Amino acid sequence: MAINLQKGQRINLKKENGTELTQACVGINWGAIEKKGLFGTKKEAVDLDGSCILYDSNKNVTEVIYFGNLKSRNGSVKHSGDDLTGDVNGDDGLDNEVITVDFSQLEPNVEHVALVLNSYQGQDFGTIPFASIRIYEGTPTNVREVFAKYDIANDASFKGHVAMVMGVFYKRNGEWKFNAIGDPTSDRKLEQTVQTVQANYL
Repeated sequence: MAINLQKGQRINLKKENGTELTQACVGINWGAIEKKGLFGTKKEAVDLDGSCILYDSNKNVTEVIYFGNLKSRNGSVKHSGDDLTGDVNGDDGLDNEVITVDFSQLEPNVEHVALVLNSYQGQDFGTIPFASIRIYEGTPTNVREVFAKYDIANDASFKGHVAMVMGVFYKRNGEWKFNAIGDPTSDRKLEQTVQTVQANYL
């Protein structure tokens, strides 16, 4: 699966040996904003929120896993917890938030697994240092193969936005596939992004 997807690309979640990918993670990394003032520089906390939305075949929401609900009912989707500040001492190379999806444990009625990102305090993506996303095979402590990356901090299309759709895993004929979306949206809140995905990306 050594592949780095561009926006809009779709892949089967099959590994090179032909077996199905059973677990994937989305890792989000970012830094606090440095503000210059009369008395030097200070750090402004940044609260980005990664969320995972589960939909059934009728595009109805079955669950939302986010900072206020860190685990799906059956434990198939887990969120590492809410990071309220971002890295304050520069990029440590680690993900600030990680969402783990175990496809083998998802409830049978789940057919779409959407991954979205919102800036909780409305800070423009274009102002957030080294903000990036990677979607990979593995676990939060064992990154095996990255198959989609988004460099939010250095991609001009994200400037002026505070929400985006990272990608959607979807089930076709019993097999899971992935659509690398990477689109900023005009939403301000997670509730709106849930509806945007429902209307445009399933």
